[in-house]
Amino acid sequence: MTQIAMLRRLDTDSAALRARMLSLTRQVNTGLKAEAVGDLAPLMPQALNLRAEIRRRDTYGTVIGQALSRTTAAQQTLARISEIASQFGNSVAIKLDPNDPQQLTFAATQARNALVEVGQLLNTRQGDEYLFGGSDLANPPIPDPRGLPTSGMATQIAAAIATLGGGNAAAVAAQTKAIARDDSAGVTPFSGFLSDPAKGLTEPRRSVPSADGNVTETGLFANRNAAATSTGETTGSWARDLLRGLASIAALTPGQTLSQADFLALTQSIRGGLQSAANALADEQGALGLTEKQLTSVQTRHSEMRDSLQVQLAAIEEIDLATVLTQLTSTRTTLEASYKSIGAIGELSLTNYLR
Repeated sequence: MTQIAMLRRLDTDSAALRARMLSLTRQVNTGLKAEAVGDLAPLMPQALNLRAEIRRRDTYGTVIGQALSRTTAAQQTLARISEIASQFGNSVAIKLDPNDPQQLTFAATQARNALVEVGQLLNTRQGDEYLFGGSDLANPPIPDPRGLPTSGMATQIAAAIATLGGGNAAAVAAQTKAIARDDSAGVTPFSGFLSDPAKGLTEPRRSVPSADGNVTETGLFANRNAAATSTGETTGSWARDLLRGLASIAALTPGQTLSQADFLALTQSIRGGLQSAANALADEQGALGLTEKQLTSVQTRHSEMRDSLQVQLAAIEEIDLATVLTQLTSTRTTLEASYKSIGAIGELSLTNYLR
């Protein structure tokens, strides 16, 4: 009976060793202490909280990454628009000479081409989203960029400039400013959504949630400034100032040079508007650049925190491979010794029976 009891005890021990060996083998294969979260017993709540926090950090990182891809595309667009404003404000407009009609005609052609390009740039998309359309992501903020040289705004500005003479340069400049500000259908080149006082004309900037309780503004508009403040000879919007200036140059003909004093006064106003556009564009780019730095910094912090949380979760869920391999080897050795002991006792029992 003593030998039978010993065999039973060894068999029980062997069964426990086999179960432990299977568990250790699974851990080596999966790298996890348990295949199901529920098997972590008292550490399960902590593991679940860590997993939720990691997902939250991942979500913030993804959203910020998407926002940064939009701001990068917007910065590239703003850079080109700024080049156009600077080119016409610092070069083309300065060369407008009442004694050089040929240069005047060339400048007008350049301005018409630039109007189309600016309209197309303001229709820049990132993926399927228009970057300068406010919350109206699916529709272009400039419905007809190729038609800008003959748009209601450009046509009315040309009509105002056609009246230049007799000392009315200031009045003509004021008219062109009012036309550029006009949001009436048939005049404004901007979309109905952006021109609607109940929608795009007054809506807040598009923003991105960057942390709990924090949102960062990143949105831009084709018809009004986002972060920049326009000063000087301005409509209050760098885009309107630029379109106004280009449409004004496009409307100039040798006929306006008959009154040189008025022509020079008007071109001075045109240069002032273009310079205001260039300055505000620089401010817009700078503000957006600061926003990008802030978002990048926040994204980095989320990533670092996620890595830290992952380490904590790994300490709960994942094995130390070297330790587990050592335990597996030790368990296998003990199990083999157990089998040998069972075999030896079994042989001894059979010998006693045969005697």
